[in-house]
Amino acid sequence: MTVEDVRFVVETKSELDIKNITEKVKKIVQKNDIQEGTVTLFVAGSTAAITTIEYESGLIHDISEALDRLFPKDIHYKHHEKWHDGNGHSHIRASFIGQSFTAPITDGELELGTWQQIILCDMDVKSRSREVIVKMIGE
Repeated sequence: MTVEDVRFVVETKSELDIKNITEKVKKIVQKNDIQEGTVTLFVAGSTAAITTIEYESGLIHDISEALDRLFPKDIHYKHHEKWHDGNGHSHIRASFIGQSFTAPITDGELELGTWQQIILCDMDVKSRSREVIVKMIGE
């Protein structure tokens, strides 16, 4: 069994900044020696998340609207009382989506659906440098 560990940084803007990281991850997977296994991505930070979506402008808009309906920015969050940073909604949104994603590697290639891209969603109220940790396990 082989274990590979790679990290890369994604620069983001404030509020819901969605970055397509699919090609970066595909290149990392292709450069490793694992033919059959899994790749797990983890974003270090409690106001960012990783998931998949069809990366197109309509769905980018729709996910933003859905998060606004589910977790509005303009309501009271107890988190604001402690830190006064106004990002309570950012933490809840990221927690709801999750900070990790796992996909299979088959014949040395990342397996995704035809219209499925991997996205990093930064929901914080200010710009960030987000570290993505990539762990590949397999043979």
